[in-house]
Amino acid sequence: MKNGDINRVLELLPHRYPFLLVDRIVEFEKDKTMTALKNVTYNEPFFQGHFPNQKVMPGVLIVEALAQVTGLLALESDPTTAVSDAIYMLVGIDKARFKRPVVPGDQLMLYVEQIAQKQGIVRFSCKAMVDDKLVASANLLCTAREL
Repeated sequence: MKNGDINRVLELLPHRYPFLLVDRIVEFEKDKTMTALKNVTYNEPFFQGHFPNQKVMPGVLIVEALAQVTGLLALESDPTTAVSDAIYMLVGIDKARFKRPVVPGDQLMLYVEQIAQKQGIVRFSCKAMVDDKLVASANLLCTAREL
């Protein structure tokens, strides 16, 4: 797969504005890794309330962005899942850590690596970085579920 623009992201994920938190797929290795990016802009709706005088991207949304990339990795690795009635869901978060704030103007690089799969649950090692500095990390568990 060549680098995926927003149209490829929209083909794979059911998320839409304001909850789509991935702008582009940068790198992809089937069943192994994916790198994606999110351009964090001043106009993000969450900045209206978090925090009005010192805008910071909520950590839960950084984790959600990472979870969306795990979905993109799984769906790009197995296109049959993308056309089924299944939805790819986050089912667990382990070892979440937040190191630095993410603010308007940052380019959030999202790295996910599939590390294990057992009984339909896939475990990913994930990290989010800005300017080559770690801002957040977590192990995420995800699975495809029928609607």
